[in-house]
Amino acid sequence: MLNGSDLSQFRVAIYEDCSMGQLRDEQRQRAISALNGFLSTPLSDLIQPSKDRGVTSVLQLFQDVVTKVPAYQHFLAAHHRSVNEIQTLEDFQTLPLITKENYLRQYSLSQLCRHGQLETCDLIAVSSGSTGNPTFWPRFISDELQIATRFEQIFYDSFQADQRRTLAVICFTLGTWVGGIYTTACCRHLATKGYPITVITPGNQKPEIFRVIRELGEQFDQVVLLGYPPFIKDVIDTGIIEGIEWAKYQVKLVFAGEVFSEEWRSLVGERVGSTQPYYDSASLYGTADAGVLGNETPLSICIRRFLAEHPDIAKQLFGESRLPTLVQYDPKSRFFEVQKTDDSITGTLLFSGDNGIPLIRYHIADQGGIIEFEEMLDFLKQWDFDPILELQKIGDRGIYQLPFVFVFGRSQFIISYFGANIYPENITVGLEQPLIKDWVTGKFVMSILEDFDQNRWLSVVVELAPGIEETEDKKQAIATSILTQLKRLNSEFANYVPPEYQTPQITLKLTGDPEYFPLGVKHRYTRKN
Repeated sequence: MLNGSDLSQFRVAIYEDCSMGQLRDEQRQRAISALNGFLSTPLSDLIQPSKDRGVTSVLQLFQDVVTKVPAYQHFLAAHHRSVNEIQTLEDFQTLPLITKENYLRQYSLSQLCRHGQLETCDLIAVSSGSTGNPTFWPRFISDELQIATRFEQIFYDSFQADQRRTLAVICFTLGTWVGGIYTTACCRHLATKGYPITVITPGNQKPEIFRVIRELGEQFDQVVLLGYPPFIKDVIDTGIIEGIEWAKYQVKLVFAGEVFSEEWRSLVGERVGSTQPYYDSASLYGTADAGVLGNETPLSICIRRFLAEHPDIAKQLFGESRLPTLVQYDPKSRFFEVQKTDDSITGTLLFSGDNGIPLIRYHIADQGGIIEFEEMLDFLKQWDFDPILELQKIGDRGIYQLPFVFVFGRSQFIISYFGANIYPENITVGLEQPLIKDWVTGKFVMSILEDFDQNRWLSVVVELAPGIEETEDKKQAIATSILTQLKRLNSEFANYVPPEYQTPQITLKLTGDPEYFPLGVKHRYTRKN
């Protein structure tokens, strides 16, 4: 942390350069400019492809941050870097990476904000992160408006919400938590822009969600449920048990926070009456640190569903046997880089973007990669697949010449078994097969166990759906289904693990088991023993 003397010097410098009156004027102009830009600009103009792939925008962001954010000024000085050294993209890519440890936790919230003043932001949200310790994220309305464009892509391109009266039901946790409050704000901004969207916020309270659906749903042309994938599935499944006929509400779905399979998308879509998987749901790739970084589009979903049916082709494209989240992003808003340690396709994702706390070359610890638009189409042509032609059979929305970013998530959610990396996504597909999917909620915990002779076994604890009882036949059927999909999707597992150790040990638990599946908390799919 900075000592008291350093902080005092920063304070003096800031107040010399920016009086309170100047700050108010700057805030007002930022808000007016952002509102005018968002409200008066058609979506197609907001996401025009960047001719220089976002380089000009990110260099301008750097100049703004290094001029106005005292923490970043100190950070660069500590790394013996001069502002004048950074003129080109190549120069920019020599800047030190920032992380939570070396940057966000080393300075006060005020010093991380423009002019060293927390009041340059108008809202503070909270995230718990992987450690469980709350982190505060200040932001200003201009930050929300650029993220609202990602929501606009989904509501306009996928749901045609410019033409349909839409009820947006926020099912993310509310209170100070970042997901619910951010999503609510962005949906309201769309309504301000003129979309016939009405927002309601039951949060993660299922009885309130069902009351909203029953009493309000039929007054709209469609209902959009927004939330974490496992919770949305739980809402849908419980609603079916309680007699809700989802299909009559023309339900659309927006997800965030987890990777899911295309089998899972089909399963959930089937239960709400979805007929167009490219257009009836979409996932956001976002973080508490910087809002939404990218979003699924009809084009990216079309491509991902093709790759899900051809795992060998997917492995050539992504370098791994598991299927990542695949989204498109606007490099003018979020500038991505990939830090690689070898010649592999994947690496660690870095991004730069403007926020209440602006971030420059932020190391977020997500594993993934970048694929340019033309590069993606050229690759798919090798396999005689044209996703644009496929989409145009249905509609003409959701086709943008934006780059793709694919995201596997973080390495702590992987377990190693006989040298093979096993991913939650591999297990998920096994639970989404016919018959099996009716017995389970989709939640599970995988781990490696040892017996008295120190032999290792793959353990999968599975949550049963409400009203389903454990039987030996169910355990054996689930084990067989998981094994079949592991061998199909994960070549390391099929080749590294001896056959006598391949069949997983299945334990079935009732819904909401307090040890493995406690209610009201974010689920973790792996456990280290």
